[in-house]
Amino acid sequence: MKWTILLLSGILLSSQVLAETTNIPEDPWEGFNRKVYVFNDTLDTYALKPVAKGYRAVTPDPVEDGVGRMFSNLGEIVNVMNDLLQGKFRQAGNDTGRFLVNTTVGLVGFFDVAQHAGMPKSDGEDFGQTLGVWGVSSGPYVMLPLFGPSTVRDGPSKIVDQLVNPISEIDHVPTRNAVYGVNVISDRAELLKAEELISGDKYSFIRDAYLQRREYLLNDGNVEDDFGDYGDE
Repeated sequence: MKWTILLLSGILLSSQVLAETTNIPEDPWEGFNRKVYVFNDTLDTYALKPVAKGYRAVTPDPVEDGVGRMFSNLGEIVNVMNDLLQGKFRQAGNDTGRFLVNTTVGLVGFFDVAQHAGMPKSDGEDFGQTLGVWGVSSGPYVMLPLFGPSTVRDGPSKIVDQLVNPISEIDHVPTRNAVYGVNVISDRAELLKAEELISGDKYSFIRDAYLQRREYLLNDGNVEDDFGDYGDE
């Protein structure tokens, strides 16, 4: 899932992670962001992480993977909307096909049948990327309470994506909240092994990984090299 990719991308930056505040230009509010990070990390340590560990302990790996794929399948709706807004019509067709095939033959996405039918899963699109394609600057990095790393552009964009997500259409509030809760726990469980690879200052690691990943996604996998050119990584 996206958070596993985020942390694994950060591993590539581990040699650049400093033990002290770096005050990089993209993070002018670092003092505030670190305070929010401490709040999030404390909440995670004493609440979310123990639940995720329990979930992983009692859930067989095939079931855990299937649940993750189900939530990923719901996210294809968000992908399709942003594909269209960005003019990526071929990708929109692929992601639409993935949703239809996996929702039906794949049992609501528990199995990724579309992958084996020639419809590969994309890195995903969100409204923050769409605004970036339209020329909206990312703005400063910001650590959001509960929601984690983001930017001034990407933070509000999450609201748009959430409104499009089919989960928001569940009328029964307790059921909707329960589904959201399982989604959060499933995502957090996927991070348990990846986070063991973090070294140095965890705040800097997560920040740098997030910013690099967002640049990678906005440029569709093309990142600037040391010579100022762009090429596939």
